[in-house]
Formats: sequence, C-alpha cells, structure tokens
Amino acid sequence: MTPGHEAGGVPLPCAPSFRAPRRPPEALGRTFCTKAHPRLDILCHAEAPVRFAPDTELPDPFDGLLASDATALAHVHACLGCPLRVEGTLIGLLTADARDPRAFEQVDAATLSWLGALAGAAVRTSQLIDALEHSAERLGLVADDLRRAAERERGASLLGTSPAMQRLRDEIALVGPSDLTVLITGETGVGKELVARAVHAASRRRGEPLLHVNCAALPESVAESELFGHVRGAFTGAEQSRPGKLEVADKGTLLLDEIGELPLSIQPKLLRALQEGEVQRVGADRSLRVDVRVVAATNRDIEREVAEGRFRADLFHRLNVYRLAVPPLRERRSDIPLLAGHFCDEARARLGVGPVRLTKAARELLAGGAWPGNVRELENTVFRMVLQASRGVPRGAPVVVKPAHLGVEVAAAAEPAPREDDGEKAPLNEQVDAFQRGLIEKAVAQADGNWAAAARSLGMHRSNLHHLAKRLGLR
Repeated sequence: MTPGHEAGGVPLPCAPSFRAPRRPPEALGRTFCTKAHPRLDILCHAEAPVRFAPDTELPDPFDGLLASDATALAHVHACLGCPLRVEGTLIGLLTADARDPRAFEQVDAATLSWLGALAGAAVRTSQLIDALEHSAERLGLVADDLRRAAERERGASLLGTSPAMQRLRDEIALVGPSDLTVLITGETGVGKELVARAVHAASRRRGEPLLHVNCAALPESVAESELFGHVRGAFTGAEQSRPGKLEVADKGTLLLDEIGELPLSIQPKLLRALQEGEVQRVGADRSLRVDVRVVAATNRDIEREVAEGRFRADLFHRLNVYRLAVPPLRERRSDIPLLAGHFCDEARARLGVGPVRLTKAARELLAGGAWPGNVRELENTVFRMVLQASRGVPRGAPVVVKPAHLGVEVAAAAEPAPREDDGEKAPLNEQVDAFQRGLIEKAVAQADGNWAAAARSLGMHRSNLHHLAKRLGLR
C-alpha cells in the first residue's frame, strides 16, 4: 500500500506526502454486503474503474475502520475503485481512499485498468495455486493410504468354495453396486477387511480410493482430528491444517474397522456426517460437503453394545443398513485345504524356500483344528510350520510339511482322526472308496442335499461327482 492511502487490494501508483492511516486487525475479518454498501455495489457492476466525487453522499464502506482516525472517511475525501475480472467473471475489487480530496486527480484511468487486470490475474493465480495445493495434499494422503493398503492386501483375496463362502460372494455382488452403507460382522481373523475390499471392488466407486481407519487404534484425544481433520492452531501441536479421512475419501469408500471401539464422544459427530454428508474440521467455522460410502466392520456383538450403552443406537441403525456376516472357519472346514495351499505358496515366496508340500496327515490335522483365530490363525500357523519344515533343507529343494511341524497347540486342538481296527486291513481300493464315500456324504450333508454346492466344495465338476457317487453306490 502506498503512503497516504487506505486501499483494498494491491498498491496504487500515487504517493501523497502524509502517512497512511491503518486499519485495526479486526477489520480484516469483516464481510461487506453490496446491498448495504452502495459504493461496492456500483463497483461490482462496473466494467471500468470508478472515481467517486469527493463530496458524494454515498457512505464509504470503510468508514470507522481506520485505527488512527475512526471518523476520517466520514468527511469529504478521495475514493476510487476498480472491479477485478478474469474472463468476464468478477473475482474481487480494488479500492483506495485518501483523506486529501484531490489525491487521485493525477491517476490515469487506463493505468488503473491495466493495474486492475494484473491484480485480477494475480488473485486468480493465487486461487488456482491454493486449489492445486489442496488437491495435491489430498492426493498425497490418498497415495499414502493406498500404498499402505497395497502392502496389507498383497496377495489377499476371498478364497473358498464352500457354500458359506459362495453365499457371502452372492451377498457382496448384490450390495456392492447399491452404494448402501454396509456393516460387516464376524469373529476376529475371519477376513472382514477383505470383504470390505470386495464390496468396494464391486461398487461404482472402485476407481476411487478405499481408505482404512482402525477405530480401535484411535485414542480419544486424536480420533476427532483423524476422522474430520483440523485447522491450524486448533489445538496444541496443530502446526498446519490437515483434512480428515472422511474428507480425503471424498467420492470413494471409507472402511471404519472395529467400529465398536469408537469413543462415545465421537459417535454423534460421525452420525451427523453420515446423515448430512458434511464434515467440519476441528477448529473450523464452516462445514464441507463430502460424498463418501462408509463400510463399517466389528467383531463385537454390536446389539449387546447398544443395549449396554456402549454404542449409540441411532449410529448403529445408520450403519446397519445392510449387514454381511462373515462365517468363521469352523463353518467352512472344506475351505481349509485350499487356504492352506494358498498360504504355503505365500510362505514359499516370502521365506525364499523351494516348493512346499503338505502331507496327507498334515492336511487332515489342519482340517480338524479348532481355529479360534480363524483364517488369520491358520495363515500364521502355515507360515510357522513351513519355516520349521525348511530347517536344514537345501535352498530350492522341496519342503515337506508333516504333523510334527504343526506344533503341540494345533495338534491338541484338532479333532481326533478315526482309529483303525486292530484286525486285518481292507484292500487299498476299498479303503480309498470308503474314504471318498465319506467325503461325499459329508459334503452333501453340509450343502443340505445340494449336489451342485457339494461339487463346488469338493472342487469337482458336478457331472464328475454324479458319476463317482453312482460308482460308489450313493446315487
């Protein structure tokens, strides 16, 4: 700003000899409505710079806002203004006041027009830079989340041919494209996060990010900032503004894992965000609209949590639009060999060993395990037993996993295998037929008599199963 002038915008090319009156700091927080300020209204509709007559009766919008003399602009004074337009759009005003009524007589209108054009371009450029910085910040946060997610989900997918897993896939295919809020329930280790990723992959948002928030890992002191973001100075340590996960996940999907662990104090604000589609950063005075699909997951009995007052009923009903119950491993034992084989391949790649093979006895022991930790426990066990079995095996040589490598805990938790009679053993072909007959009968029973589902659970084509069952006298 040049000496002797009170200007709104950029400096003006004139320099009277007296000192400039300054505005108090609170003036920067004022909002000026054109309906209440006729001079500003005239400038907003003008196509060129406007120089007001020194003795005009129109009130000056900045009157009373000079720190040195609150009444200076109530008297006769010089005033001019210029609309700042970019491609015909008004983006701001450049105004100047001087207590000397003749201070702007030497200001050339053409020069002022050029100055207004330059100022408008500068303001527009500044706005674009701010927008680009905000976009870059958001994309950077998205990239960080996606990188961590890629590390977590590397090689992970919904595996299994059991009827329970097929029903789950059918449910995912139904709800995925609907954009409804989904609540995923299931025991620890069943793969709730994989189900959430499958829901996102089946949705119309699959081209946008899927972000993950572990509510159990959020201390109450930072949970609000993590979900909704904060502005600079909102609390001690908030050195810069930061968007929350709901804002970063705009247009995409947000997985709220372990939602039952979310602090009660945060739940009302999350409910409002889900209902209104708006988030408000901590310390901010305005809300931002977001378009986010929420998928929540929990291993708790959420209805009991509501009944005992540890979870808000209104938030539960807002999340429980469509529920997906992930079956525990004990309800889909026919998937255990498939999962074990998959984990053997992963162990081979990550441990750098040769081909991994499970003996029949090892497979039977795994299939009979209790697996209270479900798929995650099975994965850890397979990795551990492959490592044990690779002890002393030359690099690149086959690794054969036997029951002795499974550990005492797994062996003790397994269902006891049928004991053979002490008498003379049946011929091998009869033992094989009896074993196949037992597997088929069990698979059909688990599929409630559905032979097609039984064939899928056994990894066979339906016609081949019918032929085999007929030969074994089951059809």
